[in-house]
Amino acid sequence: MNATTVRVCTAFADARRLAAGAVRDVARAVRLHLDAHPDASVLVFDNATACPVEFDLRGTVDDIAARFDETAGAHADADALEPSARPRGPGRPKLGVTAREVTLLPRHWDWLAAQPGGASVTLRKLVEAASRAAQGPDRRREAQEAAYRFMSAMAGDAPGFEEAARALFAADAVRFATLTQPWPADVRDFARELARAAFGMTPPSADAPSPTPEAVA
Repeated sequence: MNATTVRVCTAFADARRLAAGAVRDVARAVRLHLDAHPDASVLVFDNATACPVEFDLRGTVDDIAARFDETAGAHADADALEPSARPRGPGRPKLGVTAREVTLLPRHWDWLAAQPGGASVTLRKLVEAASRAAQGPDRRREAQEAAYRFMSAMAGDAPGFEEAARALFAADAVRFATLTQPWPADVRDFARELARAAFGMTPPSADAPSPTPEAVA
């Protein structure tokens, strides 16, 4: 995963948490650690998805920070040009909706036409309701995938890995906690935070299983 698309990440040096926080700060910490320990193995994970994050570590620490600042500035400039500030061509103003073809049976169209607001308004309400109803299952699935992705990378050889993975997908929080207890503390804690939503728990933040930036020498 490109670092420019990540908000918050966590770096591990072997089984220790090396740094956590904004990608710019984590990249600097990784570079400093590799300068001091050239043979070290460092893996970086997106805090939201546990996808691996790749840094461009060329140049000095200041060069790395400058590249992140330049990228952030470019994104800010693009965001500053709001749709309302852009020149508008002729025709009706856009209302934030997109026209697409929908294929339904005649009785479906008849029912939609009879609803207050008409077919378009009713379809939008139905989609919103279905989307809200799916948020819980979607969140659990995403948490399972993120936790398993991290566990496979960092704890694939750890005792009880297979059983812990089964507990994760079975939503058995107690068994998962028991099986991950012997793992290295930083790996265990990060895996548990990623897995919280898989067990119906509210995660601390969508971005931050490791909430405070820190560096380990």
